[in-house]
Amino acid sequence: MHSTPGAASAKIQRMLDQAVSNGSESAVQVAAYLGGEMIVDAWAAPKSRAVDGRTLFPFFSTGKGIAATAVHRLVERGVLSWDDPIARYWPEFAAQGKGGITLRHALNHTAGLPMMPETREMIRGDVWGAMCAYLAAAAPLHQPGARRHYHAITYSWLVGETARRADGRDFCRIIAEEVCRPLGIDTLFFGMPAGMRPRCVDAEKALPVETPQPPAPPPPPDPVAQRAIPAWVCPLEDWINRDDVRRACIPASNGFGNARAIARHYAALMGNGVDGVRLLADATIAAATRWEDADAAVQGAGRWGLGYGLQGPDNAPGVVFGHGGYGGSTGFADARYGLAVGIVKSRMFGTLTDQVIEAIRRCVGAA
Repeated sequence: MHSTPGAASAKIQRMLDQAVSNGSESAVQVAAYLGGEMIVDAWAAPKSRAVDGRTLFPFFSTGKGIAATAVHRLVERGVLSWDDPIARYWPEFAAQGKGGITLRHALNHTAGLPMMPETREMIRGDVWGAMCAYLAAAAPLHQPGARRHYHAITYSWLVGETARRADGRDFCRIIAEEVCRPLGIDTLFFGMPAGMRPRCVDAEKALPVETPQPPAPPPPPDPVAQRAIPAWVCPLEDWINRDDVRRACIPASNGFGNARAIARHYAALMGNGVDGVRLLADATIAAATRWEDADAAVQGAGRWGLGYGLQGPDNAPGVVFGHGGYGGSTGFADARYGLAVGIVKSRMFGTLTDQVIEAIRRCVGAA
């Protein structure tokens, strides 16, 4: 167990130690920056586990925001345009009436292609190539921009293959070279190198929840959500622990890294960045964090920019932007205060993530 000097880091360290000691959490890391300086660097795990600040954790959909940043870097250089049809770069994608789907639609989850193949057998072997062929041949659920369905896994290829076709580099290499390399990050991967496997903790199932009375009946199943995360990838904590999944490049849902890397990425999107490195210009961030549906009646929950979820107040939702992941990992930037936070944890769910965020905000006067 560890913390760096400073009130915020000490406070968070105590919270992590207590959560591990009482058994509600297993392994967990938290990092935060304020004005480009690290103010929290804390982790905890049972004594039997070798966990430190560089240990890797699976962070599921938290990677979507990082992947979006890589795409926006290409947009800034004119390699891509948010409003170009995907088929401009990927001609086969125009099949089944998809010629009007743009990169913007893919980034804000209104492309109409959230559905995964029905069985794992449909994409054995070259997963990237097989999924791209599947999506190119698929018929969308609706007209582009008409509805929002969360593209839990297919975001990987809709966004990633478009970038690959335009740029020429594999998408996971684009993320490594456009996001990680400028920031000196060597502990964040989409497609984990073989030598890193021993440094990564496994995702763990949530603790059973005791309820004093029978729970309310669950809501009726969402058929689209069931197609977006099909039974053959569930439970997700088992899926992401498989070696073949860890090796694959699936940036919407199988990122691996640590809290330091996630927080550093978001810190580099505000103010003067980190150590003199700013990943995106103010104008790009403003465009990418504009609430896409503020003036339109798009059906579907949530406030979305371009690859980032928007979490700010009603009058300015884009001032807080980022992306969370299944089970409680998250990363975000609060541009009002220059605050960036990264949280990763091995045990799914629980209440620690929200408690830690609230505590960090109180420590820095950003509540």
